Amino acid sequence: MDSFVNVYYRFAVWTLRLAYLNICWILFSAMGLVVFGFMPATTAMFSIVRKWINGEEETPILRSYWKVYKSEFFKTNTAGLLLFFIGYLLVLEFNILRVQDSFIYLFVSYTVLGILILFVIVCVYFFPIFVHFKLTWFDYFKWPFIISFSHPILTLFVLGGLWVAHYIIWISVPALLFFFGGSVSALFIMWAVSKSFPKYEYQEA
Repeated sequence: MDSFVNVYYRFAVWTLRLAYLNICWILFSAMGLVVFGFMPATTAMFSIVRKWINGEEETPILRSYWKVYKSEFFKTNTAGLLLFFIGYLLVLEFNILRVQDSFIYLFVSYTVLGILILFVIVCVYFFPIFVHFKLTWFDYFKWPFIISFSHPILTLFVLGGLWVAHYIIWISVPALLFFFGGSVSALFIMWAVSKSFPKYEYQEA
């Protein structure tokens, strides 16, 4: 009976933590008008879940969140603007190419689609790498390529897991995404991607 109570208690605590963190993510993103709030808010969220994964479960969420949000505001927004610009151009080019009738345009559109998939992979790996390593600005874009392609099974697992989980929740209880969509995704990504980090930590030193 005691074991059941302990399991239920931990489940309740983690549910509240994840919901609280997700609400912080939404509010702090909105505080920066989304455009300038999303990157530092997401970075702060990944910083918190990294602490949890490393055993720091009693980390004060709001205080730690605000500290990272402030300190990384300009650095992450600079990276975010670059990622947004690249992503916007790729989506625009793909939409233009796919409505063309020529076979060569169709072929090029699939090439652009492949680059878009690589872009998504870089975005997924960017935040775990950013909060874990101290790198140069350029390396934060280089290492997502290196780690993701060095661990293709891990990459497929992360992308597939995110897609399946979000799809199931979206068609069943979409309201859960508001309370847990960001925080649970960040916890899953950070937990999975960090498995590959020990191999590269010596290269950072």
